[in-house]
Amino acid sequence: MNPEQIFKPNSYVYFIGIKGTGVCALAELMHNSGIKCGGSDIPEVFYTDAILKELGIPYNEEFNAANITNNIDLIIYSAAYSADTNPEMAKAQELGIPMLRYTEALGAWSAKFDSTGICGVHGKTTTTAICGVIMQAAQLPAQILVGSAALDFGGRSTLCLGNKYFIAETCEYRKHFLSFCPRRIILTSVESDHQDFFPTYESIRDAFVEYCRLLPKGGQLIYCADDKGACEVADIIKNYNRNIEIIPYGFTAPGDFKITSYSVENERAVFSVAGIAGDFKMRIPGRHEALNAAAGLALAASLAKNESGANGTDCGALNEKQLQSVKNALENFKSTKRRSEILGEAKGIVFMDDYGHHPTAIKTTLEGIKSFYPKRRLIVSFMSHTYTRTAALLEEFSQCFNDADVMYFHKIYASARENYKGGVNGKTLYERTKEEREKLNKNETYYIDEVDDAFAPLCDMLRSGDIFVTLGAGNNWPLGVKLFERFKGANND
Repeated sequence: MNPEQIFKPNSYVYFIGIKGTGVCALAELMHNSGIKCGGSDIPEVFYTDAILKELGIPYNEEFNAANITNNIDLIIYSAAYSADTNPEMAKAQELGIPMLRYTEALGAWSAKFDSTGICGVHGKTTTTAICGVIMQAAQLPAQILVGSAALDFGGRSTLCLGNKYFIAETCEYRKHFLSFCPRRIILTSVESDHQDFFPTYESIRDAFVEYCRLLPKGGQLIYCADDKGACEVADIIKNYNRNIEIIPYGFTAPGDFKITSYSVENERAVFSVAGIAGDFKMRIPGRHEALNAAAGLALAASLAKNESGANGTDCGALNEKQLQSVKNALENFKSTKRRSEILGEAKGIVFMDDYGHHPTAIKTTLEGIKSFYPKRRLIVSFMSHTYTRTAALLEEFSQCFNDADVMYFHKIYASARENYKGGVNGKTLYERTKEEREKLNKNETYYIDEVDDAFAPLCDMLRSGDIFVTLGAGNNWPLGVKLFERFKGANND
């Protein structure tokens, strides 16, 4: 499909599952470009309800075939729905209305712009949000779409700064990112994950290779030189297409985007980048956040140079005013929902929530938190996501919680998409991790099957000077909110 024919001003696009983070964000971008948008979803209230109402995008809070009429030019639907079970999709088929899955529509939208796809097993959400604040600071005309609510975007998933560039988080699951049309790709990390779809490391690596092979002549692959899998993909791409510019970033990277120093001072990360004078500071913990920032700086340099009419990447393309603005933006960066998100502080206890659900992400997240708050006792509630991931990476999981002083494990948060028949469960993970932690004299490791049952013992345990983190892609995050509200209320007693 020709994107100019699909996305015409004044055409009517109807979104099925419009309250979903990505679907709502795409609807917002289309609405802002003059396309008439509407849609439907379930009655449950999400944060996106407020965004849709603010934009004036109408939506039905039920799926009903009567909502689908001949004046609809295109239907975009969430992958959660199909014509077999959704009456609106069945009606659209009957009327012959064109339909695109969300990822296909995102790909078609990306074809309208000079687009950058940000991908990786972990780090892509925060990196995309960082790119957004850097683009805003450097005044580069881009649209940004993040796969989560970004605190720096006013709790939205989009930032609209212009119509020349499009920067989007792109997902590897089921190879959804192959619909995207990238001019540039940022690759943060590649390792085994989504075992229900990628049973081996090679299968997921090859998916990233396939995605990077979409880059056109003169395209750019910006990759993390500190990640073994990303390096492997970059090497394969070098041999496949020598017309692609390969740009490394990271602590071990050669060139302008090498991180040459990193330290923590007064609860700030302070780091420097080889090709840019002066230090950068960030308020969110972890060396991995400096990596994400370096990726964003590499992209900004590329786009700034493109604005000047030149090719390639050059740190000098960002002028002094832009660089100072970028430094200020990074120091004030708040991240996204559930990514090192500080809920608040009450009774001297810091409450934080993080989506980290892969062993590598968990390890780097906890290391970062501990380096920022070395004098605080770190207490973590973890709920693993999917049985297949937990079983496949059990040994890696058992060794990634060493920086926590106290650990609470819960039952596994299952996925409807998997069909696991093995014997690994939440208690298996707890027992295996307990063995590893005891080798380090970390003797406070607990298992409480139901998350809500951990509330009372944690109320008794938490004290001033602690930091409490809910961690994982499960549904344990309300525990942190509930505890924060409990201790915040105690401030008023």
